[in-house]
Amino acid sequence: MFCSSRHSDKHHSRARLFKRESVGNTPTTAPIRLLAFALAALPALLVAAETTDYPLTIRNCGLDVSFDAAPDNTVTIGQSATEIIYSLGVGETVSGTSVWFNPTLPEFKALNAGIERIADNDPSFEAVVNKKPDLVAVQYEWHVGATGSVATRGQFHELGIPTYIMPADCDTKDNSTGGDGTRVTAFSTDSIYKGITELAAIYDVKNAGADLVDSLKAREADAVERAESLDLPDDLSAVFWFSSADLEIDPYVAGRLGAPGYMMDKLGIENVIESNEEWPTVGWESIAKADPDVIVVARMDRRRFPADDVEKKLAFLRKDPVTSQMTAVQEGRIVQMDAHAMSATMRTIFGLEELSETLGEMSFD
Repeated sequence: MFCSSRHSDKHHSRARLFKRESVGNTPTTAPIRLLAFALAALPALLVAAETTDYPLTIRNCGLDVSFDAAPDNTVTIGQSATEIIYSLGVGETVSGTSVWFNPTLPEFKALNAGIERIADNDPSFEAVVNKKPDLVAVQYEWHVGATGSVATRGQFHELGIPTYIMPADCDTKDNSTGGDGTRVTAFSTDSIYKGITELAAIYDVKNAGADLVDSLKAREADAVERAESLDLPDDLSAVFWFSSADLEIDPYVAGRLGAPGYMMDKLGIENVIESNEEWPTVGWESIAKADPDVIVVARMDRRRFPADDVEKKLAFLRKDPVTSQMTAVQEGRIVQMDAHAMSATMRTIFGLEELSETLGEMSFD
């Protein structure tokens, strides 16, 4: 029935298009106008027709990864990979997720609820392989890498399972140094856009990838413009506290070249931590001596460490004899931010928005 209706509409439409018309005494034909319209629309049609040519080979974090077709059974290890795949409109290909810091974005709540969460934190190699994936998409190289806590890439590749690691975790970062790695050059959102574009090519949704990148770039430009318009003190300083293995030991704080460093750079804020490590441990006595004007603390659902709980972070800052004397604590200049925004992800842009808005409401007199 629907085919007949479309055929009928098309038939009548063509009859109208070829009807002779007259403007004054000069006869014209609609086909000429149709041709002009078609030529004008050609660039848009070419964009709409863009597809991936398989087999596709991508150089990813030091390895060539090949795909004969778009994946239809993906397991994700890391929230960044999960949310980018959801954002590309291919979330139905995901059969299992793992490594979560915060709730998924609201628009993906229903989709995510129907997908198995293999693990809140690190999944086992067996749990991933048992899903029989044709792609394992990874946020952090320390989960799947040379000394991966889940497995090496070789272990997956030997089973014919390709892996893809988000470029934001390896393009400007040396993960062979241990821990969370060390930045060799500053994080840039270009690595986020690269990951989106490459995943879009892998899944044969290049247009969706281009649209997502354009949307995020526009949002980033607005966030940067707002950040640069703030009338903040020239010598403003800050520290980003992600977590601590124990509240009584040195905290994991942001090094100067990661995602928090990107946010501070856009806001003209000095990071009191001078390390190039992604998340070095630094003693509170050293941090208190630097006395940052602002403390940004990570808010997360993860409960691997006691200090993952933001309320415990806040209580510690206010009660500890060292931290309680810091200017930021006494002046109430403590900002809460989603932990996922503190990592090199598309949510870093959201973190810049949130930080700009909060700092704009603070007093630094």
